[in-house]
Amino acid sequence: MKSIHSIRRRTVIALAASVLFVSACGGSSSKSSDTILVSNDKITNDGTYPASVTDSAGTVTVDAQPQRIVSLSPTATEMLYAIGAGAQVAALDSLSTYPAETASKVTKLSAFQPSVESILSYKPDLVLLSNDMNKITSQLKSVNSLKINVWTGAAAASLDDVYSQITQLGAITGHIDAAAKVVAKMQSDIASAVKGVLAPAGAKYYYELDNTFYSVTSNTFVGALLKQFNIANIADGVDKGNDYPQLNSESIVAANPSIVFLADTKCCQQDAAAVAARPGWSSIDAVKNNHVVALDDDIASRWGPRVVDLITSLANAVKALNG
Repeated sequence: MKSIHSIRRRTVIALAASVLFVSACGGSSSKSSDTILVSNDKITNDGTYPASVTDSAGTVTVDAQPQRIVSLSPTATEMLYAIGAGAQVAALDSLSTYPAETASKVTKLSAFQPSVESILSYKPDLVLLSNDMNKITSQLKSVNSLKINVWTGAAAASLDDVYSQITQLGAITGHIDAAAKVVAKMQSDIASAVKGVLAPAGAKYYYELDNTFYSVTSNTFVGALLKQFNIANIADGVDKGNDYPQLNSESIVAANPSIVFLADTKCCQQDAAAVAARPGWSSIDAVKNNHVVALDDDIASRWGPRVVDLITSLANAVKALNG
């Protein structure tokens, strides 16, 4: 049975692995006559309403600028605050704890088992989801008299997906220009972070999702991010057709990774010392050469603006292999 931590992380970690790019650009609603193209997704909004976007579930048309947004997606929450839409938020799920400004709006709302009654108590005009848990979308839309819009931003499969979601939220919340600036800043920062970074010949890594040794292959969002550095993934081919295989301690030791990435520092309290204490792990090159890299679980499992921080951490770790 997979742990709740690994299930959640494998669902959301489809974030950490595509290829690139944010900063908290503030600003109120912007008026631009631009047509923005992101991942072949055409979004037209001249700063007025109605505004339409095509999200992970279909077309969303917002008739007026939302003033009571309920976000049940920690990733979408980070995007909202990055583009300057935080003042329009009425309530956030219990895991939407970043940035610090979210504190007064975090509630007991669950992103995994959302309750229509609980959501409606905040009188939302726009609800943000990462997936349709409990068929919440149809339940909300059935309350026709309230005219609640629902936007769904599924786990990203590529950085283009990340950019598209930020752009979409900018369009429907009235922060188009700010969203464009966030995307541009992400792209610039990531390009700088990865420039010229390549692993030495024969380098390998192990990416740990939890302390039962679930990992990711190069086909995942995180795996693709690391693939650009020309570093091999010891999880590739372990379980054909499964991009989130469970390895075992002995096989990891035998594979002798050059880097160990820990995406379970919060959920499972793992760090370099804990890794070194595992039977046989003190012989691994990553442990012997101090290349055990502790990542922030939240950053590693979300595909919002802080993907820049994740990519920078990955790039720096690979760069360190070269001395």
